[in-house]
Amino acid sequence: MKNPPEETPARWESLPTWLLSRTAGHAHRLVGDGFSSVGARGYHYRLLATLERSGPASQAALGRGSGIHLSDMVATVNELAEHGMVERAPDPSDRRRNIISLTSAGERRLRRLEERLAQCQEELLAPLSPEERQGLTGLLSKLLDHHDRRAAPSEEPWR
Repeated sequence: MKNPPEETPARWESLPTWLLSRTAGHAHRLVGDGFSSVGARGYHYRLLATLERSGPASQAALGRGSGIHLSDMVATVNELAEHGMVERAPDPSDRRRNIISLTSAGERRLRRLEERLAQCQEELLAPLSPEERQGLTGLLSKLLDHHDRRAAPSEEPWR
């Protein structure tokens, strides 16, 4: 009996855009599942990490620093405040807005989320050597930087 002929991959299966999209889907699922397994969401991690890096800030500044849209920021702050991971206090210079601060419980939570995220990174990158991981990260950073700069609004006014 003859072996079935090897199936030729579809044209798109070797395109970088296809490969990036599929890999991004796996990465998104791994991180989402990883955070969900400890009762968290990606926005929780991003907000806590931004607070640790930048210190207390308004919700608007945190949104800009974390890439979380303002409409999602309110819900994320509410969720974290409800569990004592962040504190909300009136801004002394403008009582109409709040300043959000990281609590010690939030710092502990951030450490736990970082551990979980490291496990997700390990799972995603398992087939790669340390050198390949470094190379992949460098190439992805180069692509992202290039496209972020192209997408940034021009500093020159319209003529």
